[in-house]
Amino acid sequence: MLKSRVCELLGIKYPIFQGGMAWISESSLASAVSNAGGLGIISCVNADSEIIRKEIRKCKALTDKPFAVNIMLKAPNAAEIAQMVIDEGVPVVTTGAGSPAKYMDAWLAAGIKVIPVLAAASIASRMERLGAVAVVAEGGESGGHIGEMNTMALIPNVVDAVSIPVIAAGGIGDGRGIAAAFMLGAEGVQCGTRFLGSTECIIHQIYKEKLLAASETDTIVTGKTLGHPVRALKTPFTKKFASMEKDPQVTPEQILEYGSGSLRKAVQNGDEVYGSFMAGQSVGMVKEIKPAAEIIQEMVSDAESLLKMGTMLVDNSKMI
Repeated sequence: MLKSRVCELLGIKYPIFQGGMAWISESSLASAVSNAGGLGIISCVNADSEIIRKEIRKCKALTDKPFAVNIMLKAPNAAEIAQMVIDEGVPVVTTGAGSPAKYMDAWLAAGIKVIPVLAAASIASRMERLGAVAVVAEGGESGGHIGEMNTMALIPNVVDAVSIPVIAAGGIGDGRGIAAAFMLGAEGVQCGTRFLGSTECIIHQIYKEKLLAASETDTIVTGKTLGHPVRALKTPFTKKFASMEKDPQVTPEQILEYGSGSLRKAVQNGDEVYGSFMAGQSVGMVKEIKPAAEIIQEMVSDAESLLKMGTMLVDNSKMI
């Protein structure tokens, strides 16, 4: 069975996380993933603390399994949400966009397991010293906001830098990706794009149709000139955004104004003109919409078969 230290650490059946995606990762998706044996995650991005509180309570009503809340530390209400997860007894917190240092003592004292999302080995070392129980190392193949390094190079570097478990993210959409991540030294994976294609995911039907129609070459990275690179599907919006970045007559303020609310427009309205349909390079693996439980079982079964085959090949090579 697909097991690692992550399973025992968090009390989950399979070392598979569902990514914390802004406007997308809420209680119905998180609870479905947790009920299926993974770790469902509720995103706090673009929501006030009371909305998140309601989502946490909904999730508790839908599952008795562990789940997490993802907190973007640069959000204006980060401190309020940091206290709220303590008050609500959230078992696991994942963090991004900054250091969780000033919240760590309070979270650890409350028994919360903290797992930062990061894109460099040096940051992973600092997070381990702060008391993180694991880290998510996210490569640039992922959807949404991305770092510079790709998953294949990032994971071994992070694994070598820390003693705590490493969860691999970025471009992982099936059992082959899970098996590869484990061979690189990871002890779990985080998937975002694949769970966009789940029946429990609340994104607009047009969003799901675009995922099914997309290939691995149908994403584009914009925002590099602004210092905030984002990967999304190629659409009229992202193509215009990219052209605006190249135009010296267009100011950063104008670009930011053009992009304001674009993800929400895609998620809620399926806006094909002004919507940003964020997705990673694993989008070509999303061939059908199915329940989260089926997605997880399929990934686990394939990964176990491949890892068993790899073990057999190693054993046979020793006999030669």
